[in-house]
Amino acid sequence: MTADHKIHKKDPHYQQAKRERYRARSAYKLLEIQKKFEIFKRAFYILDLGCAPGSWLQVSKKFAEDNLTKYKDQYYHRDHYVILGVDIKKVSKIENVQFLQNDFTKPEFHTHLESYFQTKIDLILSDASINKTGNNFSDHLRQINLCLKILELAEAHLKFKGSLVMKIFQGADFKKMFEKAKSVFRILKAFKPQSSKKTSNEIYLVGLQKK
Repeated sequence: MTADHKIHKKDPHYQQAKRERYRARSAYKLLEIQKKFEIFKRAFYILDLGCAPGSWLQVSKKFAEDNLTKYKDQYYHRDHYVILGVDIKKVSKIENVQFLQNDFTKPEFHTHLESYFQTKIDLILSDASINKTGNNFSDHLRQINLCLKILELAEAHLKFKGSLVMKIFQGADFKKMFEKAKSVFRILKAFKPQSSKKTSNEIYLVGLQKK
């Protein structure tokens, strides 16, 4: 038995994910974020960046399907949803969820989004992470650069009053990144889910009500 396997056996979220058929324990981070901030409220057009292996897509599908029957009024009712997951890694199929194997940091990705959604997006999610080197300072700066790309996509494609959730690493430039994102959203919070590993320096920026 490998050391990683032993750790997984002791991890209650890993075991819970297996029981509830989520593809990864990270599903519970998103569920915690939803419970606190209600990011899926009236969300029908959802983009998940860095979506592999697909657990956040599974959560998104659950809430999008619920939303189809929840809103009956003329203004908020929709008869369909669109969920698009994007990753450079291949992701196995999830019914009624679209997947694009692509690099979302490239400029041409903006064109892909316009063709898939043909409207502004309600919610952008990103649990994407750079490949860590072990150098915390360098990893932090590289993750900041990734977050800037994601924020750029949000500014261009997120609807008025739309929401954004993205992973960031705590470090020297965290405050600058926070202020940059704050200029885009009326409400911005930093949140670390209890299901995040205690040893991890990850934290999530939750932007609500895009300006």
